[in-house]
Amino acid sequence: MAADKKLVYRCIECSKESRELYRDYRHGVLKITICKSCQKPVDKYIEYDPVIILINAMLCKAQAYRHVLFNTSINIHGKLCIFCLLCEAYTRWLQLAGSSNITDPEDIIRYAKEWDFYRLFGIAALEQAAYLTGVFIALYLARPKSLQSHADFALLLKALLLSSYGKLLLIPAVIWEHDYTNLCLRLITLFVLTSNMQAIRVTLNVSRRLSFLTILSGLLFEAALFCIHHKQLDI
Repeated sequence: MAADKKLVYRCIECSKESRELYRDYRHGVLKITICKSCQKPVDKYIEYDPVIILINAMLCKAQAYRHVLFNTSINIHGKLCIFCLLCEAYTRWLQLAGSSNITDPEDIIRYAKEWDFYRLFGIAALEQAAYLTGVFIALYLARPKSLQSHADFALLLKALLLSSYGKLLLIPAVIWEHDYTNLCLRLITLFVLTSNMQAIRVTLNVSRRLSFLTILSGLLFEAALFCIHHKQLDI
């Protein structure tokens, strides 16, 4: 008996396909399926607490990533992406001179600052789109067979958005309006990029070198958009 209606899962150790995660022998007797390829449990995380899974994901363990991407039905990547963009835009908005010093709700400056927030949200969204475009183009050129169908693109997009959860570290800045230092922002960015690289490796089963180059391609596209935007401001 399969664990779900889903027909194909992945072994978290070797990434080979499996028809089930466990067998139900009734009367509450469950047995985790053993992978025919590596002779290890297909997914040991089905018995783990979600907190343990999150900790393993934060440590960038490939097994935790495979569990989330292939063996669960988590579908919050769209909402997570929007929430992260809102946090990023608000953090940038706070850094604008005078953004947090407006007390009169009828003041026209308040509405100007609110427009700045929407503008910064749009810029953050465009930068994210440019980054993802660079990643997809690099992967399509280097490994065209790995992105042959719409499902392949959708899975990779889901993996990249979910692995960007590190941007939630900006939440303290939103709640407590803490002034983040440049070092802290760089560490958050590094963590997100490392998570993205691991997500690409797990999803497409590619080398670290190729995943690093695709991330670099995404950063180049994002930097190009940043330069174009600032040139338009100067004009």
